[in-house]
Amino acid sequence: MRRSLLFIPSNTPAMLQNADVFSADGVIFDLEDAVLLSEKDAALQLLNQFLKLFPLGTVEKIVRINALDSTLGFIDLTTIVSDQIDTIMLPKATQESTFLLAQVLSKIEKKAKMSKKIGIIPIIEKASSVLEVSTIAKIERVNGLLLGAEDLATDLEVERTESGDEIFLSRQMVIIAAKANMIDAIDTPYTNTTNPEGLEKDSLFAKSLGMNAKACIHPIQIDTVNQVFSPKKSEIEYAKKVLAANEVAILENKGAFSVDGKMIDKPIIERAKKIIEKAKLWNL
Repeated sequence: MRRSLLFIPSNTPAMLQNADVFSADGVIFDLEDAVLLSEKDAALQLLNQFLKLFPLGTVEKIVRINALDSTLGFIDLTTIVSDQIDTIMLPKATQESTFLLAQVLSKIEKKAKMSKKIGIIPIIEKASSVLEVSTIAKIERVNGLLLGAEDLATDLEVERTESGDEIFLSRQMVIIAAKANMIDAIDTPYTNTTNPEGLEKDSLFAKSLGMNAKACIHPIQIDTVNQVFSPKKSEIEYAKKVLAANEVAILENKGAFSVDGKMIDKPIIERAKKIIEKAKLWNL
């Protein structure tokens, strides 16, 4: 379960050293857009050495590799995949490239006799990928989908706006594909780091559609994103009431029961369990 994922350029030693200081649920070590072509090899070697020396505790360690339509992405994989990371983030993801990544990871894990299975977060940032998103979400290892609105807007030949009207349908398609496969729906970053009110508004809207996490491009965004995507106190209290009433109903062999005058069915019980699980995980 995730709320916030923070992008960190892999060619900046100072930011790498502070990766576990921030309160993000996951850190995305970026080898792609944040790194100039001339610096990619140095960034890869720096990140590889950093991960060997600093385990970073419980924060999820995600690496955004270069796309697999060039040799750079495969070099990233053979260098960086180890038990020191948790997830690979795949840019310009397609059904074909995501399936290929899953196969490559299996071969690397087997050869290196790794103890863990690396997850995949495809970035949905092409018009064709939006059309394939339901299939991409089903591929083995995929445990989240990230909407990449900036590149998607370019592909759609539209202006990226504050309102986000141009990505409304794409957001919904990513959400539906993620929820149908019980994986994370991760919203696109809010790129104006000087507008905290805009970040909160954008995050609240994304959550209202069904997103359960959001990527961040600056540490200053993390607290707002965590707050928005955490269960509210009222939600936690109601979930506790639902689960307590459910236990009573089970003991009394009741097939149906109500809480605060509202009939409770299986989906509401499952939602209550998930809310309590999140509240415990994030110490709420």
